Amino acid sequence: MSHDLVIRNGAVVDGTGSAPVEGDVAIDGDTITAIGEVSGTGREEIDARGHYVTPGFVDLHTHLDAQIGWDPHMTSVTWHGVTTALLGNCGVTFAPCRPADREFLAGMMETVEDIPKYAILNGLPWDWESYGGYLDSIERLQPMINVCGLVGHSATRFYVMGERAIEEQATPEEIKEIAQVAGQSVREGALGFSVNRHPGHTLPDRRPIPGTFASREELLAIARAVGKEGGLMQTVPHFGNIEEEMDLLAEEGQTSRILFSAIGEHREALNEKVTAMRGAGVDVTAVTVPRSGGGVTGLATNNFWRTPSWNELRKIDFDARLEAIRDADFRAKLVAEVRENENLNEQVLKSSRRVYPMGGAERPCYTQERYESLADIAAAAGEHPVEAWLRLTLESDGKELFHNRGFNVNLDNLEQMITTDWAMPGLGDAGAHVSQMIDSGWATFVLSHWHRDKGTYSIEEAVRRIAAEPARVLGLADRGVLAAGKRADVNVIDIDRIEERQPYIVHDFPGGAPRFQQRAQGYKATVCNGQVTLRDDEHTGVCSGRVLRNAS
Repeated sequence: MSHDLVIRNGAVVDGTGSAPVEGDVAIDGDTITAIGEVSGTGREEIDARGHYVTPGFVDLHTHLDAQIGWDPHMTSVTWHGVTTALLGNCGVTFAPCRPADREFLAGMMETVEDIPKYAILNGLPWDWESYGGYLDSIERLQPMINVCGLVGHSATRFYVMGERAIEEQATPEEIKEIAQVAGQSVREGALGFSVNRHPGHTLPDRRPIPGTFASREELLAIARAVGKEGGLMQTVPHFGNIEEEMDLLAEEGQTSRILFSAIGEHREALNEKVTAMRGAGVDVTAVTVPRSGGGVTGLATNNFWRTPSWNELRKIDFDARLEAIRDADFRAKLVAEVRENENLNEQVLKSSRRVYPMGGAERPCYTQERYESLADIAAAAGEHPVEAWLRLTLESDGKELFHNRGFNVNLDNLEQMITTDWAMPGLGDAGAHVSQMIDSGWATFVLSHWHRDKGTYSIEEAVRRIAAEPARVLGLADRGVLAAGKRADVNVIDIDRIEERQPYIVHDFPGGAPRFQQRAQGYKATVCNGQVTLRDDEHTGVCSGRVLRNAS
């Protein structure tokens, strides 16, 4: 008997939490047809001897809503074993949308998620109004991997209330209509509804995005409508009011599944609340970055200090920047302008305690000890942190990058959170904050650091948390595990080699805007819907993804 594809002699990690089993995986069309000892031949075969064979990974938190319009390869997640990506998180989406509201939604996405407005308006077809129409449009773009989506609170509220959605509470009639549109969007294929309660996420004029301070009554009505259609509620909570936020999620969880963004700094309070919620029967899951989350800066970026001389660097290209900082007088000027600005200098001295060089090796370092920060390096050399930044940049011919730990700062605390039964690794934010940070390689980091290097997760537990469990959260019953009859989303992984590569800046957005990319090594193959999309860490050019819609 012949098969379309046979993956031979691998250690099969099926995603259920079971230990690896040596065997083959046969694929016909888009479906796994046999696992074990597969007789016959494949029209194509992959030798997985010495490698793990796993389900494709499911990314629960992306903002690829805009980028997919001009980058169907959805880089960088497709270099990191992801075969299904969830769009529409954090309450900000491009549907539902009337034609007159496109500029408003694009501007909101620019300020909340650092996706250039010009790229959004010119890079997407904008041939939809309803959420179902948006999914149809995405399907026509033929993405490399599977995508699914949430409908956003901000777009839905603005669709119903117009300008009043920004700062006013909805009337009972408007609440009813918002809930109706939310439910209709789930019927049209959204996997759920996303909510953003974080007051730091604002519009271009600094007003809060629609829905930030929506009433309890409004959110509960939405949860009922969404839950009735089999959808989930995704929330970015107001972390300054976390206990009340979790109480609200507990109420929403009476009628809908709950997914929320978590940070390690609130681990103890979250653990108490979520444990109680789960004990009461609420299906609630958190997702968090499996390393410190934060921005990346370096000479190739524009993420450095704002003084006249630093602003001059922003106006020139990388080679000219490197030549400029080689001049001792100009370096002294760069340092002096920071030191002489009292407020800025104080900020730099404080923030540099959380800034860490990512190193000169091919693999970036995200796990330095507490006292290896830029502030400590500067103190040891008798330098100001800006002097140390410039010295390390020069010593690396401008290649050194610096990671600013904004949250999940304490890695020991983070480890305690991501080993609970409720907090899954993820929150890579792919497609957002594109010139400021890059965490698209979160799944690769889980396998390289938390499994191989540290042993926190066994291979079977690591794979369960980045494949099967997120698929379950989304209600994708046919993906996330390897079994006959399941969809053929598969990775073949060289666990000894797997790791991220150093991030780098490209200018490939419409209009030439910059963004980070980050590649990986150790992926012998990635298969999406039975087609090989990546081989030996390189894309094959095959785009076999599908739009996965709510099937309730």
